[in-house]
Formats: sequence, structure tokens, C-alpha cells
Amino acid sequence: MDGIKIKKGMSDKEIDEFVNYALNEMTLKEKLDQMAGGGFFKFLIADRKFADRAYPTGGVKRLGIPPFLFTDGPRGVIIIGSTCFPVSMARGASWDINLEERVGEVIGKEVRAHGGNLYGGVCINLLRHPAWGRAQETYGEDPFHIGEFGAALVRGVQKHNVMATIKHYIANSIEDSRFKVNVKMDERTLREVYLPQYKKCIEEGCATVMSAYNKFRGQFCGQNPYLLRKILKEEWGFTGFVHSDWMYGVKDTIGGITGGLDVEMPRAKYYGKKLKRAVEKGQVPMGLIDEAVRRIINTVLQYTTKEDPQLYDKSLVACEDHIQLAREVAEKSMVLLKNENELLPLDEEKLETVAVIGPLADMKNTGDHGSSNVRQNNIITPLQGLKNLVGEKVNILYNNGSDITAAENLAISADAVIVVVGYTYKDEGENIPFFKSGGDRVSLHLHKQEIELIKRMSKLIPNCIVTLVGGSAIVMEEWKDDIPAILMAWYSGMEGGNALANIIFGYVNPSGKLPFTIPKDPNHLPFFKRDIEEIEYGYYHGYSLFEKENLIPAFNFGFGLSYTEYEYKNLKVSLENEEIIARADITNIGDVSGEEIVQLYIGFENSLVERPKKLLRGFKRVALNPNETKNVEIKVNVKDLAWYNPESKTWEIKETKYTILMGSSSKKEDLLITEMNL
Repeated sequence: MDGIKIKKGMSDKEIDEFVNYALNEMTLKEKLDQMAGGGFFKFLIADRKFADRAYPTGGVKRLGIPPFLFTDGPRGVIIIGSTCFPVSMARGASWDINLEERVGEVIGKEVRAHGGNLYGGVCINLLRHPAWGRAQETYGEDPFHIGEFGAALVRGVQKHNVMATIKHYIANSIEDSRFKVNVKMDERTLREVYLPQYKKCIEEGCATVMSAYNKFRGQFCGQNPYLLRKILKEEWGFTGFVHSDWMYGVKDTIGGITGGLDVEMPRAKYYGKKLKRAVEKGQVPMGLIDEAVRRIINTVLQYTTKEDPQLYDKSLVACEDHIQLAREVAEKSMVLLKNENELLPLDEEKLETVAVIGPLADMKNTGDHGSSNVRQNNIITPLQGLKNLVGEKVNILYNNGSDITAAENLAISADAVIVVVGYTYKDEGENIPFFKSGGDRVSLHLHKQEIELIKRMSKLIPNCIVTLVGGSAIVMEEWKDDIPAILMAWYSGMEGGNALANIIFGYVNPSGKLPFTIPKDPNHLPFFKRDIEEIEYGYYHGYSLFEKENLIPAFNFGFGLSYTEYEYKNLKVSLENEEIIARADITNIGDVSGEEIVQLYIGFENSLVERPKKLLRGFKRVALNPNETKNVEIKVNVKDLAWYNPESKTWEIKETKYTILMGSSSKKEDLLITEMNL
């Protein structure tokens, strides 16, 4: 088969024939070069270009095999100048799958414009506890919700012939102990809670998987044959390749390759020469090497030989269309948590002076400074956004709040005060050993100085709005009853300040809803410890735990207010072609247009096996004008009602009575309820 060439538009059969040819032609060294990053320290230290360009791995020049070129995420491409979107948790609060796919398309285009072809930014770890330092990188606490968003990002990115990576597989939900902690869980918890979002993305066609650092049932995830070979590759039929996380993702040469890890990143510490010696000594069969290399080359060619839908020049990076999308995402993500007496939106025609106060009011604060950091200088702060919108019509005063007395003296002359508080990369984010920042949060509360600032402002100015910045739940019990309006603004990307101004002054109706539960008391959450050797993850967390324990949260999963009101009526359910179809009439009974997020839950109160009281199984964003009614339909595949039987090792659906709940949040009082038999 001499003379086979790589070309554009290759069919699957042609790619397979070429891979067979290449495996016969390649030397052992050439094969092992595909299985580990190379030249990392030159790339990172000597060139100092980690944020300048994509990192190349593999490729065989003499055979025309291109390398894969890695860059990270997930709030945009980390290479300098890229569009900086709101963090994934904010995007999860949009509950807008189409919007997330559009974000993926922009990211795919910018990866290509930067010269990359592999994007490592689809983080779909479960938010088990809000203290997790990298909570901002995922979409929320519910595996169904996370899976829908992860799949949407994969679709968008891969439309532009960029390989997407889902990470960190699996159970990576403690940052400070991620290199050592052993996570224990039973099989039902694994299958029903921690794996579904990964399976969803694999079914979507995701190209690659990044293993987690932590141990799972005593074995590191990067060399765990049950996770990588048995479940991922055998049961799910995953045909792409698995690569390690980037620091200490492999601990053993033979364990890595036999465990199912195809590529060690970012350098060959245990693969490379050590793997070559293991092969030569007969400790590793050549068949395992060929299997890994086949996966790598096949995946790379699947994407690099496709015809491109467009050209990808540098002018695409942070172009005006992409910036406008970043603003739209920020607007649709922000969650209005409280709005007593309809304080919001502010009316610029009735205001003379607004005080903007707080340590984050004029800070370029887009989140973690670790591997997810997008290097973008054009960040609109809350203060700048407000001035951009109403600066000439309304007098905007500013104080950073470090001197509370000075802030009071400034605020006393204002008609309204906007307090901007929360977190930065110093409080939460990736814990990189040589940086003194990030890691898991020490507290779920605001800083003491910020709490005091809020209390003093609330006593001084009745029209007080608190804007929260952060990546997950913030406990507010010390002050929330004293504040009429609270807005969760997240780390909202490069256009966050403009988006915030549009919402506060009513140019945009807030529509975001919480992708997690906010507790009144942190003790109501699952056990969490930042520095820990071993931990057990249970079957319940988030809203399922609160409902099991009959706990009342401060704010429910799926909750979010609007400047209008919606009414739900006439829930009807039918079973058609193995699908449960729920329909209800949703009416905008207010006087402004808005978008409502309709949520569908399935209740399992009649189950003969232990199950949560209910689980999210569908959602839809619906635009409604004043007095407009739409009949909203949400479909649920019957198979999504199954539970995993660890004894038979199968998914089972019980013939029983199920509850169907549709409404505006997970709170029982917010849901229409009916029943159906299966």
C-alpha cells in the first residue's frame, strides 16, 4: 500500500487504510512520540509562549501526519487576545443550549485562527460542594443539566474541525487535594450521578477525554482500567483518545498504558524512554502501543482532513460579532435573586446620582488565573459599564469601599447605591503549586469587610442593590434580609460591565436561573474538606439532598426572578414512541417582554428502590411578550427514567406511577404536578 497520502476529504475507510499503512511504516520511537507531549519546558520557560500559541504533540512529518495542537479553556481560548466569555457556571445559569453551542462555535473559530486544533476546555465535573475552587469551570450541580451544556459546547467547537476534550474524568470536585485524594463511591452513585454527563458528550461524538488527577477507588484516574478501558472504551464504545491532565496525571509507566491512557501530557515523564524500555523488555505488548497510536492518528485525521466550512484568519479573534455574543451570554446568565418593591430596574429618568461602591466595582475580574485564564485586556468593569450606559444622564459616583466611612459619606448623596462584592482569583480557582492563589474556598460567606459594607449601606440608603461576583454559591444569611435587590453577576467575561448596566437599568430583562442550590447553612451541604486523603461521595447532593433531608435552602436550584411574571397552567402528559411528552401553557402576565426557563422534573416517590424525590429531565427557554401565551412542550426519553442495578449490571425501568412536574424552579410550590403510569 506504498504511496498512500493524506488529503482533504478523506472517508473513514481511507483514514483507516492510511492508519494501517502508517502503523506498519512507523518506528517504535515515532509511535511513542505520538503518546506524549514533547519540548514542554522549552515551550513554557524558554519561549514563554504558553499563552501565545497552541502546544504541539505528535505528528510524523515524513508521513505527512499532522500533530495535535492543544489549547485550553473553558471561558474562551486562553491564547492572548481571545474573546473572554462568562465562566461556564454563568453560562449554565442561562439554561440556553443553543447559546452555548454558539459559544462553542466562536471558540472553535478562534482555536483555528490561533493555529490550534484541540480544545481542552469542556469541563463537566459535577459541582458537589460550592467550596470547590474550580466550580466556575463547570455548569452546575445536576448531571443532566451539565450533560446538555457539555454536549452543546462539543457540538459548537467541533463544527470547525477542532477536537474537543471533556474533562476531568472523573470525580474531580476538590481542588486542594486533587493530586492525592482517593474518591470512594458505590456503583449506583457512579453510574447515576457522576458519569451521565460524560456519556452524553461521548454520544455527541466528543473527540478526546482528559483524565482526572485524583484516585478513584484506590487507583489514579489516569491509569484506572475500570474507568478508561471497561466503561469508556468498551461499554461506551469511545473511539477517540484519552490524554492525561497536565502536571502529574500519570504515576506509572506500565499502569498508564495498561490502564488505558493513550497520551501523557505535557511531556514524557513515564512514557517516552521508560515506555520504550518496557516494550523492549516484553513488559508491555506492542499491541497496546499500536492501539493507542491508532486512536491518536485516526482522531487527528478525522478532524484535520475535513473540508473547513470557512477560512480562519486572525481577524476572527475577538472580532465585534464575538464580543457581542460575550455580552449576550452575560446578559442571559445573570440571576436576579431578590427584588423587593420592584426596586429594579432603575429608571435613569428619575435618578440624579448613583453610587457604585465595592472592591470589585472597578476591577477587571473574569475569574481564575490558572489554566482557564483568557488573556484579554479589554474587560468592561461594572463601573465602566454603568458609565458607558448612563454616564451623561446620571451622575455616577465611585468608592472602592476600603474605607467604609468614606463610602458612606459618598453614598449619602445618592438616589441609589450599587454594591459590587464577591470573589477574585485569590479566593477560588485552580491551585497551582507555584502560585499562591486559587484553590478551594475557605468560606462560603463574603469577606467580613464586605459584609460590614453591605450592612452599613443598607442602613444608610434604602435603594441598595448588591451585585455578587463569584463562581458558585455564596451564603448571604447575615445580610440578605436587609437588602431589597440582589443580583448574581458571576465572573461575567469581557462584556460583563455592559451587560450588568443593561440589566440594572432595564434595557435587558434578567432571565438567568441558578444552576445550583444556595443553602442557608453550609452544614446542610455534603461533607467537604480542602486537604484530605480520602473521601466518599454519596448518592445525594444539591437539591436531591435538600429534598431528602427536608431542608429549606436560601434559594432553590433553578430559581431566578424577572422584571415580569409568568403563569403556568394546563399541564398535560402523554406517552408516544417511548417518549414522555409534557405540555403546559405559559403566559407572560406582566407588562414587559421576557424569557422564561421552563423546567421539567420526574418524581420517583413510588419507586421500590431508593431514588431522589425528583430529578431534572428537561428544560426549555421560552420568549414571551406581555400577555402572550405559548404551549410549551418538553420531551423525555423513557430510558432517562432508568436506575442502575449493580447486581445485574443493567439499567432498569420500573413499571410504576411517576410524577411529572413542570415549572419555574425545583421548588415544589413553583411546579405544576401530574402523574402517569409506565
